[in-house]
Amino acid sequence: MTNNKRRTKTMDGNTAAAQVSYALTDVAAIYPITPSSPMAEAVDEWAAYGRKNVFGQTVKVAEMESEAGAAGTVHGALTSGALTTTYTSSQGLLLMIPNMYKIAGEMLPAVFHVAARSVSTHALCIFGDHTDVMATRQTGFAMLASCSVQEVMDLGAVAHLSAIKGSLPLLHFFDGFRTSHEIQKIEVLEYDELKKLVDTDAVDAFRARALNPDHPVMRGTAQNPDIFFQSREASNTYYDELPDIVQGYMDKIGDLTGRHYKLFDYVGAPDAENIIVAMGSVCETIEESMDKLLTDGHKVGLIKVRLYRPFVKKAFLEALPKTAERIAVLDRTKEPGAFGEPLYEDVKAVLYGEKYAPDVYGGRYGIGSKDVTPGMVQSIFDNLYHKHPKDHFTVGIEDDVTGLSLPYTVGISREPAGTIKCKFWGLGSDGTVGANKTAIKIIGDKTDMYAQGYFAYDSKKSGGLTVSHLRFGDKPIKSAYSINQADFVACQEEYPLLHNQRMEDQRGHRSRQQDQHDHAGGLLRTN
Repeated sequence: MTNNKRRTKTMDGNTAAAQVSYALTDVAAIYPITPSSPMAEAVDEWAAYGRKNVFGQTVKVAEMESEAGAAGTVHGALTSGALTTTYTSSQGLLLMIPNMYKIAGEMLPAVFHVAARSVSTHALCIFGDHTDVMATRQTGFAMLASCSVQEVMDLGAVAHLSAIKGSLPLLHFFDGFRTSHEIQKIEVLEYDELKKLVDTDAVDAFRARALNPDHPVMRGTAQNPDIFFQSREASNTYYDELPDIVQGYMDKIGDLTGRHYKLFDYVGAPDAENIIVAMGSVCETIEESMDKLLTDGHKVGLIKVRLYRPFVKKAFLEALPKTAERIAVLDRTKEPGAFGEPLYEDVKAVLYGEKYAPDVYGGRYGIGSKDVTPGMVQSIFDNLYHKHPKDHFTVGIEDDVTGLSLPYTVGISREPAGTIKCKFWGLGSDGTVGANKTAIKIIGDKTDMYAQGYFAYDSKKSGGLTVSHLRFGDKPIKSAYSINQADFVACQEEYPLLHNQRMEDQRGHRSRQQDQHDHAGGLLRTN
């Protein structure tokens, strides 16, 4: 059962991000892109209705004509002393990169909430992976990853509070669709609680640095080789101090809620030999899948990456069990031609030169929202147990071209005992998804049960296939994968029924027209 001491609400990840960002934002510069659009839509709606942030003001929302325009607005608003936020994904994020360098270089406390999504390569793909956020890791933005809807709310608040206190921009990201659109019953951070956590001295200092004709300063200079290098290095101390600031706010959120986070969180056997390192929603599935492995006596564990940039070696080594012999590092992106994907290379670099360094193996998963199931998690651990583990592997596909994929068992389910699982098949715009969203929110908000809803869409959207996955029960639900063993299945055929009805209506219309024609002919003959 849920903790009744705090207010709970059933919402998706986008709404959770919007909720905390609205509280700590003066200006929101927006431009829609799937799957991040609902964040901006929620903020825009709340502003229209006059909702107040923690500073007692209504957020100023500026919708621009492109993501590049939104990024420019973010930069401009920050230089005027306004705490500014934006929401984006995929190519939209890439269009913001030039301004991201400037925002970070000028040490401005922006926050970008990103529903991480695939970047178009050989084809357009609107679904989720980490390709977009990985393209920004060199900009100077700190990067914070959330694994679940609850974490989006908690760590979203940490991102804003840390940006203000640390005077650096943060990119807070979570998996597009899997987390951004997944509905969960979560505990809400109240605005009066967040207000108490704001470093008001840091806010005042930031506003005092704003461009102002009453105290003009020089900005945006051009520098030559004599001083540019030195100026770039001068920011080092801010990045050195930021991890402690982030951890400090994680601790304060923990004191409020009882949910404690670290820069790298470890779960599993204290004497684990085989470890997975990952970030994002896959951590939920791995953690759930490990429960049975641990019960069966396997010495396995998981390190969840929270603060990805700056990557803190000391914190990672503290999280890593001393007994670890082999590590599988999972990346939700692909960098063709590289020695390995980004997180894999980071872990290899951190362990280089350590006296007792485990062997490290890299793998790719979940690209383009490919579902990640407990069977795939099992195959990753099986690979680590192998005498000669495969490196640079893939999981979730059958690679019959380069032979990099791991075999896995389909249909393994690891939901907590007693969880009710319902699966609804429908067609886009037939009302199935809307009805199921309402149903799962009613269960979450009106009962003591935990509830989860996830809705798989075809990219054709209206008229395309939809599959609604609903879970509810008395135990927390960490199943960040599609239902593969359902208690209830429904198949909606709204479109064929409507089509048949239209055909009947058309036949009836033609019949009435014929009757009118015959009647008119009879009258003419009579006359």
